[in-house]
Amino acid sequence: MRRRRGVLTVRSALFAAMCAALYTATAAAQSTVPTRPDSTTSSRATVYGIVNDSIAARPLAGAVVQLVTTDTLANFGRTIVSDSTGRFTFDDVPAGRYTLGFFHPMLDSVGLDPMLRSVAVTGVGAVRADLAVPSPATLRTAICGAPNAQGTGGVLIGSVHAALGRAPAAGVTVIAEWIELTFGAGGMTRRMPRRTAITRENGWFSLCNVPGPGLLMLMATRGADSTAMVEVQMPAAGFQRRELYLGPARVAAGADSTRRVHVGEGRLSGIVGTTTDGRPLSGAQISIVDGPQTRSNARGEWTLTDAPPGTRMLEVRAVGYYPERRAVDIVDSVAPLRVALATFKSVLDTMKISAARTVDQNLVGFQERRRSSMGRFLTPRDIAVRQPFTTSEIFRAVPGLFLDRTMDAEEKVMMRGLFADRCEPAIYINGQWMNALTSGDLDGFIRPNDIAGIEVYAAGQVPAQFQPGLGGCGSLVFWTK
Repeated sequence: MRRRRGVLTVRSALFAAMCAALYTATAAAQSTVPTRPDSTTSSRATVYGIVNDSIAARPLAGAVVQLVTTDTLANFGRTIVSDSTGRFTFDDVPAGRYTLGFFHPMLDSVGLDPMLRSVAVTGVGAVRADLAVPSPATLRTAICGAPNAQGTGGVLIGSVHAALGRAPAAGVTVIAEWIELTFGAGGMTRRMPRRTAITRENGWFSLCNVPGPGLLMLMATRGADSTAMVEVQMPAAGFQRRELYLGPARVAAGADSTRRVHVGEGRLSGIVGTTTDGRPLSGAQISIVDGPQTRSNARGEWTLTDAPPGTRMLEVRAVGYYPERRAVDIVDSVAPLRVALATFKSVLDTMKISAARTVDQNLVGFQERRRSSMGRFLTPRDIAVRQPFTTSEIFRAVPGLFLDRTMDAEEKVMMRGLFADRCEPAIYINGQWMNALTSGDLDGFIRPNDIAGIEVYAAGQVPAQFQPGLGGCGSLVFWTK
């Protein structure tokens, strides 16, 4: 095997030998029970082992494992598939030297050629020969080069496919962005680094030196077509894989000629229930961000038609339940989704227990950030002066904040953003991010008399712990008594 930047590859002679042997071999492909063999029952040897996925740290099921002689091309060639535990077994193998390797979609997704190893069979007996996808550290070095002082971050890899037909999409620009905050003598500096890559003919891409661990935003674009901007959490190992599906779109006419309108040709279905007992939820609102919406029936079932194909953001909401927001792939023959929602009460009770243990520490942090002069801070006295009936009413008198009704007639707290006149800020309650809350949701969570403090951060002012993504908007942070 030789290594080149961006991909692990194998010697073409060995690969050609394997293909030629399999083509000319008379032995048909077979599946066997992959347990440790009893060598006394055969006059020849047995080759067995396990295929491991070193990235996910688990056995790799469904790998196509091939054993081919390297002594004489026409002598021996067999193919079997690893079982659910990653095991494989070749029986009745004559003495000789062999090349053992496997194929799996995992290898395509990480940009690897088939992984091969040499096996020597000297006579009757059992020969163990395990196979594995290389470790994250090995892959990172192969793709991005050896780590150094300037490049010690993680690597994000994957492939982009067309949502309609799932063909590999070449020439697609993949963009990753994240927030970096630097604290120095002059205060805090906020940066938004970006990495870009262009997909190859097979749709494969790699992005080196991204945060590891850390949160980044990822999207793919080619011409007017694009995916949604989705969140990707990089693990501590610094290696992550994410598949993206590119959907068709057109550029909207009008003053904003850069606005994309995704063409609705996809279909997505599923069931929404509760996290406690799995009971189906009737009347839940399911929507694609900037796309169609529907409601679940009495059995919790729902179907979105005319949905924009590709990797999109799905929102699920129900009265009295904490909303769910997740990335989904709207592609041909996609399997139904199952979404479980937690009640506001269960989330709020958990938050109260957590906050009761750390309330003093939280208020100390509130006062320390208040002295830093970043953002706007509201104390119980400030709130009492406004005499609000509900919590959302507090923001009617705060400069830069608004109560607006969205296209689906839901009222939300909005603020001025970096890239838009008005945007939806992130909302935190006792340190926990509460995604996509409406004004009614917020009022149901917190009463004005329960508030110990509110932190209001405009875009560009938000501390790292209160910045969930790269939306270019600010944050509202609530602390309760």
